[in-house]
Order: sequence, then C-alpha cells, then structure tokens
Amino acid sequence: MSVAKKTSNSRSAVAAKLGVVLASSYTLMLKTQNFHWNVTGPNFTSLHELFGKQYEEIFAANDEIAERIRALDEISPGSLAAFAKLSTVKDAPAEPPGYKQMIAELLKDNETLSALASDLRAFADDAGDTATGDLMNGRIDAHDKAAWMLRAHLA
Repeated sequence: MSVAKKTSNSRSAVAAKLGVVLASSYTLMLKTQNFHWNVTGPNFTSLHELFGKQYEEIFAANDEIAERIRALDEISPGSLAAFAKLSTVKDAPAEPPGYKQMIAELLKDNETLSALASDLRAFADDAGDTATGDLMNGRIDAHDKAAWMLRAHLA
C-alpha cells in the first residue's frame, strides 16, 4: 500500500466518513420512527410493526457507529444540526405522506445507506481498518434486509 493511500485513508478520514454514515443513519431512524407513529391505511398494523422494528434496529446501530468513531479517537457528531449538515438522507416531510410513499421513501433511504456503508467498507479496508469494515458489513446486511422487507410491501 502506498504512503499516499495510507494518508488519504487515515483514522480521521475513516472517522469523518463514519460521521456521514451516523448522521444518515440517525436521520433514517428518526424518519422511520416518524412513519411508525403516523402510518395509516389498510396495512396499518403490519407497517406500524415493521417500521417499529426497523427504527429500533437502527437506534442500536447508531450507538455502535458513534462508539467506533470514538475508538478511532475522534469526536462523534451528536447534534441535530450536525446530523442535518452531514446526512445523505432527507428528513421526513412535515406532512406525513400516504403509506405507499412512506414505504417507497424508506426503501430508497435503506438502499442509500447500504451503498454508503459499502463505500465506507472499501475505504476502511484500504486503510487497514478491518473493524470499521466489519461494522459496515453488518450495516449493509441490515439495510439490505430492511429494503427487501419494504420492497415486498410494494409488490
């Protein structure tokens, strides 16, 4: 591995990218919880339960991501302002959409998070940071599974 590559993929660079994953994940968690609270329609019970399970899973993952940033000796972002600035996931709309739009948005957002985690996994692996790579493998699996479950509701 070249010296330039090691410098560009330093611990602080990995931590900065983890900050984007954390902010995006936190935004998705809050959006999923919002939809959990506000879903209506003929599939209320199944979607309410699905959204509940998904936001609880993301909530637990956020702690792991933030702690990984700290393990890299960097400060973890932790304010709504910081998350809004860093997130690649858009916040929930002020007026809750219909349940089909909720599903479509969460599906897209989970796919976005899976791709973001995949990019970070490759970046971390190039830096020799297998712990972050392993953490991202778990996030890819979780977001891919969430996307699959959401996609099944649109079939």
